[in-house]
Amino acid sequence: MIINDDLDKLIENLPFFIREVLYQHSNKSKLIEIVMDLGQRPEARFITGPEYLSQKLISWQDLDYTTKRIGKFSNDNRAGIERTLHRISCIRNRQYIINGLTCRVGRAIFGTIGLIRDLLESGQSILILGKPGVGKTTMIREIARVLSDEMEKRVIIIDTANEIAGDSDIPHSGIGRARRMQVSKTELQHQVMIEAVENHMPEVIIIDEIGTELESLAARTIAERGVQLVGTAHGNCLENLLKNPPLSDLIGGIQYVTLSDDEAKRRGTQKSILERKAYSAFQLAIEINNQNSWIIHENVENSVDFLLQNQQPIIQIRQLKPNGKTLIKYKNPLMDSFLLAKNQNTLSNWTKPTIRDQKFSTNLNKSISNKGKKFIFYSYSLSTNLIQQASKHIGFEPIFTKEIDQATIILALKKHIKQNIKFTKLAKQKNIPIYKISTNTFQRIIKTLTNIS
Repeated sequence: MIINDDLDKLIENLPFFIREVLYQHSNKSKLIEIVMDLGQRPEARFITGPEYLSQKLISWQDLDYTTKRIGKFSNDNRAGIERTLHRISCIRNRQYIINGLTCRVGRAIFGTIGLIRDLLESGQSILILGKPGVGKTTMIREIARVLSDEMEKRVIIIDTANEIAGDSDIPHSGIGRARRMQVSKTELQHQVMIEAVENHMPEVIIIDEIGTELESLAARTIAERGVQLVGTAHGNCLENLLKNPPLSDLIGGIQYVTLSDDEAKRRGTQKSILERKAYSAFQLAIEINNQNSWIIHENVENSVDFLLQNQQPIIQIRQLKPNGKTLIKYKNPLMDSFLLAKNQNTLSNWTKPTIRDQKFSTNLNKSISNKGKKFIFYSYSLSTNLIQQASKHIGFEPIFTKEIDQATIILALKKHIKQNIKFTKLAKQKNIPIYKISTNTFQRIIKTLTNIS
């Protein structure tokens, strides 16, 4: 990785007694921010932890010295330094006088997105989540450069706080050939997002810190127009967004749905349930809670559906090893519980899944190719998500229908199908086999599917 931080341009604007210490500090390459509060000792925060820089207390003169040497503060109390990525945020008292400063170091780090290069090339919209300071802004800055320079796409950055491309009217070189649109007031970000699409024909729009309902709606509008989105949002994980009403629309939104008695039995759920309201504006989501380990949701809509059913979604984990290599692994909570149950000998009567799975896959392919059969499932009181995951584990993609006339196989929960004599008679008339499953669990569904041939 190549790091460009222009650190000296930040340090030279600080009072002399702070500047002198930082210039000689052995750990200054790991500096995150400098905090100057009136009447307090100046503090430097490094990746390794905080450290006081002097015994001298910060005075009004020290704060005034720094504020006069940087750019003007905007309505959101942020300022910058020309041609750098550094950000200075101020704290004001009741008289609106500055009595504290947070000087945050901005760095352009080339090579940070090696972990997700293939995701960028897919052309899908990407939502990045993570706690403050984990590196979301640094990441989307590098994404802008790669998409514009290396993939030669038309990229526009909506830079509300001037964090992505710096405070100057001339954007920082860290964004490559991408164009930057500044936002005069924070509350107008959603308007600038729509203006970018209507006036400048971008292929990709990059947005930092989507935080309001209007911005969520603007993101959905952009997605409908076929423009690739790369954005960050407040929240550590996908589940946080679901619990945040202004932002839940980014991933489809949620609504209460009341099911009929038959439909509730067929799904094996209560009558009142939470469901995803619409499609997601983003197809991929990346959770960054550790700089060297990222969680990726390859299908946001599926992950949201799982979370709304109080189940953990299948996730991809990418880790950057010390030798520079990337390790990719999957975490499937349903499969983990299945293996745990097997290890505890609850499945001791089973034949080994690998052998049975191969046998089923071979028989299935044979019956489709030789006999022309198609396996179309009608689920009665069983979770279709569980059936889908069990089928994928065995090695085929299931087809589902809500019309019994179109089904070739009925998978039903035993205790519920017994109560519906009319349904059983109808299935017999249409010569559709019913496979009864005693419990709505992953392992039982796998066992039943492996017996279908």
